[in-house]
Amino acid sequence: MPSGHVEAIIDGTVVAESDTYELVEGNVYFPPSSVKSEFFSKTDLQTHCGWKGDASYYTIKVGDKELTNAAWYYPEPFDKAKHIKDYVAFYKTKVDVTTT
Repeated sequence: MPSGHVEAIIDGTVVAESDTYELVEGNVYFPPSSVKSEFFSKTDLQTHCGWKGDASYYTIKVGDKELTNAAWYYPEPFDKAKHIKDYVAFYKTKVDVTTT
């Protein structure tokens, strides 16, 4: 598990931050407890990854800005991805993720 401070930011608002995270395929996965749930709502979208399993998605709303399906997580990952169960990752084109 990498260490260092990591933040997910939308228009200057921090929607997730942590000092621990997982890095998988170039994406930062935030622990579920680090996500500010007041900005997130679950969607019906699901996608499948051959080694991680089925991903579920969140829409993120900050002020008047709504980013549909901007974050995803694996509620029931396959064995090889158990370490990211319920961890949240963000589309880099929609959310600024910074690590320090």
